[in-house]
Amino acid sequence: MDYALKINGKPVLLVEAKALGDMLDDVKAITQVVGYAANNGIVWCVLTNGVNWKVYRSMEQCEAPDKLMFQVSLDPRDPGGIPVQQLVGQLRRFSREEMAKGTLDVLGEKTFTDGKVRKALDAMMQSPPRPFVKLMRKAIGDSNLTPQQVKDSLVRIWAASGAAPVAPGQRLPPERISDTPSAIRHQAAVKAAETRRRKVEGPAYDESHHIAGKPQEVLELYHAVDRLCLSLRPGAVDKYFRSKSINYRREKHIFCCIHLFATDLRVWLKLKYGRLATPPPAFARDVPHAKHWGVGDLELRITNLAQLDEAANLIRQSYEENA
Repeated sequence: MDYALKINGKPVLLVEAKALGDMLDDVKAITQVVGYAANNGIVWCVLTNGVNWKVYRSMEQCEAPDKLMFQVSLDPRDPGGIPVQQLVGQLRRFSREEMAKGTLDVLGEKTFTDGKVRKALDAMMQSPPRPFVKLMRKAIGDSNLTPQQVKDSLVRIWAASGAAPVAPGQRLPPERISDTPSAIRHQAAVKAAETRRRKVEGPAYDESHHIAGKPQEVLELYHAVDRLCLSLRPGAVDKYFRSKSINYRREKHIFCCIHLFATDLRVWLKLKYGRLATPPPAFARDVPHAKHWGVGDLELRITNLAQLDEAANLIRQSYEENA
């Protein structure tokens, strides 16, 4: 059943109501409602079963499921559930008042644009095009550098910044690897260590395992926290992937763990809730005895970019105390 919500007689939000219990994951149904909204000039549409609410930006140039901006769950049993105050804030985004002010339009434009620019930069920096390399070489002002040296350097710097994680099987531009006996022994030791790790930890996971199918806003929250963690000490902080978490550490000391839910970004830090110098934000929770997938006693449930400043301070504190 479709509902068109209007302001001054103009439809601004299309709501497709499904039966209670519908999983809302049928690609055909998603494509139908998003396509109907786009064909009628309605930017925003909601697919809901009364408990779960999925908000799509219909005008985006991508596959219908990828137009998902954010998702809200009213089910108190949902492991990805968020506190009532945050839940109300998410739902208020498509209220009459906020739609009239264009709040969702501004947020959607920023979120989807940032995602597109980031993806374009990732692609460009992993294989820098010749005009860009030429421009960089000119800006550097050192004619002794060859275009290939500049290109390789760009790829290394981008990968080291954490902006473009190296995918399984992908290699950075090769340095001149020595074929001396010591170098060969080192490479063999690294390979053996990886084999032992897989026997103990099971199959390897990568970033795609965690981000697949997540709403655009949650992805942008993840990338913002990811950049922050890796920038705390470039080259010294690394991340590794488990089935349920993305973990950040310096040497062997974990200071931050992340899990992407459909409704929010969950962050765990090695901090004691009762020992924080300032009162923790409303989206923080003390979880020393609760089951979770990260390392640490402090949990952050981040649902929007406005919460990142407070979260960033706590992430830095966890890094400083544990690294």
